[in-house]
Amino acid sequence: MGARVAVAGASGYAGGELLRLLAEHPGLEVAAVTAGASAGRFVADLHPNLAGAPRVAALTLQAHSPDALGDCDLAFLALPAGESAAVASALPDDVKIVDLGPDFRLSDAAAWQRHYAGPHAGRWVTGIAELPGGRAAIRAASRVAAPGCYATAAMLALVPLVEAGLADPADVVVVAASGTSGAGRSLRTDLLASEVMGSVSAYSVAGAHRHTPEIEQALAEAAGRARLAADIDAGPARPVRVSFTPVLAPMPRGILATCTARLASPATTTGELREAIAHAYEGEPFVTLLPPGHWPSSASVAGSNGVHLQAAADEHAGRAVVVAAIDNLGKGAAGQAIQDANLMLGLTETAGLTAAGIAP
Repeated sequence: MGARVAVAGASGYAGGELLRLLAEHPGLEVAAVTAGASAGRFVADLHPNLAGAPRVAALTLQAHSPDALGDCDLAFLALPAGESAAVASALPDDVKIVDLGPDFRLSDAAAWQRHYAGPHAGRWVTGIAELPGGRAAIRAASRVAAPGCYATAAMLALVPLVEAGLADPADVVVVAASGTSGAGRSLRTDLLASEVMGSVSAYSVAGAHRHTPEIEQALAEAAGRARLAADIDAGPARPVRVSFTPVLAPMPRGILATCTARLASPATTTGELREAIAHAYEGEPFVTLLPPGHWPSSASVAGSNGVHLQAAADEHAGRAVVVAAIDNLGKGAAGQAIQDANLMLGLTETAGLTAAGIAP
């Protein structure tokens, strides 16, 4: 018998991936699963891939309620934007929570209001263990907000360079391609196979995407740490500016994020960029800096909690280039949430997770 966990929003892709990972987790037991319109159905009816997982296949989805979610040690909230705050407020204080939605990701209420409806609920601890101070903060927290999938890829790519003073956070461009599961499971014409297959399309361009302020928030905090380390206290910090273009790719899962930033010095080399990333993630079980000349691909991390990174200095353009690959349902959602839960519950951080992708 392990710690008892509940999954709210178990009918969606992120909820289904949580259940897939929890079905074999050595230290966690799924005590309850909830959903909206799918309440009353069995898990295996909604997620046929879990029919052979006896620990979760026959569970019946209940309607969202404090009673359904409150009888556990930790609740995962895989709910649409604006729904987690109300659910979280109704749960007992002794139930730990990992929120996979956006409700508690942002400090800035104005940034929230630009991208979401409803009141700003405040900010919880950011659930990326690999960021500076992240692991200790997550261990000590009872409430953790897992970042968005695109934001996770961009943060892991760029924070080490900004913190090392090698990249200028005032001039950042991110272009990231994602599989269609990132848009959720709701029926939409633009996500039909006949619309997506054979086509790559941009969406939510020119700063419209909801993950943009998450990326800017993380880079601003990294820049602040860099200023402290360099003992720079004269004048205000430069504003952080991120131009983010998400791209829908004809694949079910995965993210490939190409992240560039103006080099702080034109003399900065590829070796220095790689050294900063290697130092930042030394010993991290889920982050791999690929050998020189090897560039990440989304297929290599599919089904895993792994992150593949590569960096180069574009001397001609004067920019740092970092490419990151993650599984949007793994490190970008369910895998990261379970990594957070392991830390919060005092379990081995890597329990139930792998850095190895599936192939072909």
